[in-house]
Amino acid sequence: MSDHPAREPELFTITEAAELLRAPVATLRYWRHLGTGPRSFRLGRRVVYRYDDLRNWVDAQHGQAAPASDARR
Repeated sequence: MSDHPAREPELFTITEAAELLRAPVATLRYWRHLGTGPRSFRLGRRVVYRYDDLRNWVDAQHGQAAPASDARR
């Protein structure tokens, strides 16, 4: 048994990032192509995402959403 609490890995593959965001891998590829998705970079031949970049992108998307009370008007 480990004394360290479980924590998210620092780097995610595109497949792992897609699972975390609950989006298809093709969508992440498209967002990367458009430059609108979470920040990513190449590490060798792989595209990887930092956990903090994924969280920050989700938080930014949440901030752009219209409040529910305004959407009804």
